[in-house]
Amino acid sequence: MSDFTLSDLEAIVARRAAETDGSSYTARLVAGGPERAAKKLGEEATEAIIAAVAQDEKALRDEAADLLYHLLVVLKLRGVPLAEVMAELERRTAQTGLEEKAARGAPGAGGH
Repeated sequence: MSDFTLSDLEAIVARRAAETDGSSYTARLVAGGPERAAKKLGEEATEAIIAAVAQDEKALRDEAADLLYHLLVVLKLRGVPLAEVMAELERRTAQTGLEEKAARGAPGAGGH
């Protein structure tokens, strides 16, 4: 098992986003703005879905890695630290998913 974490990836994204020598894909993606990065995030999500439905574990693993990377780029662009996302996940997992959805008034929960 790898010791590499999403926090490690977040730090790499931040460091590469600041590079100006033109060698960083991350810097180019960031320079394209949130719309470009969000578009790439959507493309990677679609590719992950296709791999999951096709039951192709290697492709799913690869696409999941791309998806997580692009999510971290979008979070960086919008100034949302990974720690805040993790805190929200921690808050949500303090109760069952159905309880959490009902508390938010989500469609399909709590008789909606």
